[in-house]
Amino acid sequence: MKKSSLTLAIMALAAAAGGAAQAQSNVQVYGLLDVGVETANNKTPTGGSMTSVISGGMNTSRWGLRGTEDLGGGLKAVFNLEGGILMDTGAQDGVLFKRQANVGLEGAFGRVIIGRSFTSVYDTVISFDPMGFAPYYSWATSGPATGPSKYGFTTQYDNIIKYAGTVGDFKFGANYAAGEQTTGAQDSAKVGMSGVYKIGAVNLMATWERNNGNTVPATGNRDKNTVWHLGANYENGPVKLWGVMRDYKLVAGKALTPDVKATTTWAGIAYKTDDVTTLTGAIYHVNVKNVAAGKDADPTMYVARYRYALSKRTDLHVSAAYAKAKNGQLTGLSRDDAGYGDTQRGVTVGMQHRF
Repeated sequence: MKKSSLTLAIMALAAAAGGAAQAQSNVQVYGLLDVGVETANNKTPTGGSMTSVISGGMNTSRWGLRGTEDLGGGLKAVFNLEGGILMDTGAQDGVLFKRQANVGLEGAFGRVIIGRSFTSVYDTVISFDPMGFAPYYSWATSGPATGPSKYGFTTQYDNIIKYAGTVGDFKFGANYAAGEQTTGAQDSAKVGMSGVYKIGAVNLMATWERNNGNTVPATGNRDKNTVWHLGANYENGPVKLWGVMRDYKLVAGKALTPDVKATTTWAGIAYKTDDVTTLTGAIYHVNVKNVAAGKDADPTMYVARYRYALSKRTDLHVSAAYAKAKNGQLTGLSRDDAGYGDTQRGVTVGMQHRF
């Protein structure tokens, strides 16, 4: 960690401690620490296996500060600062507050924030992923890293203005992120919206987002990445079910550059056998489109997870996954690390603590 970043972190913690004492605990220091061991095959160009310590089995490790101030009349000021942690090395995961850095207002109208934040689409889709966007293993945010595109959606935006509200059984959100380009307001601009409607034990979800690139002078066009989701989940006692479809399309701004298209679907089930044990299974499939015949990977991943709660804040977890691609194309379990074969299997054992 750079000296300047360490200084900022110490100052932030000191401010949080002081604010909590003077403002009746309206500032909270929180975090999630998830570390374990993974063993997987096809981790090298020669197809070798590897066992390694991993950060983030079920969830990405992070720490943060969040708080509210009562402004009267039902209005509150809110803020959130959150950064990632690499538990295997102790290093920062990106810049100090890579995950969240925002301030805003909350009231009967909903919540409006500005700064850096998770998107409205992320806030919605995360509850429709049986694996909860687990780094090991989920393709809900994006497909395997070995494809020409991850066929996913953007989880966070810089320069964001985001709104979230609720009317009865309907929750909705929208966000706009300024591109801040001198070439025009639409260059690098990003916009998204989402909605969830609850009908008894069923939740129905729909989202849409558009991410613009910059205009290419030679063609006068820009890349346009459009993603939408449709999904549902159902919960009845110890059983919860999920089903989601995502469509991804990248329209290229450069001449002779092909568009990229894919549809990702997933389904899952979780069964809580008792107060401390949860079993989860999921299947993810990416239907790769707009590629030459016989070249599409169309990968599928199967995942199973065992979770045991030692307490309300501490869990043990074991996950196993297998991914396979068609036509001899490469695939892998990870959203971030390339695979080196047309199949990959892996197992993780880990522990998570929340504070």
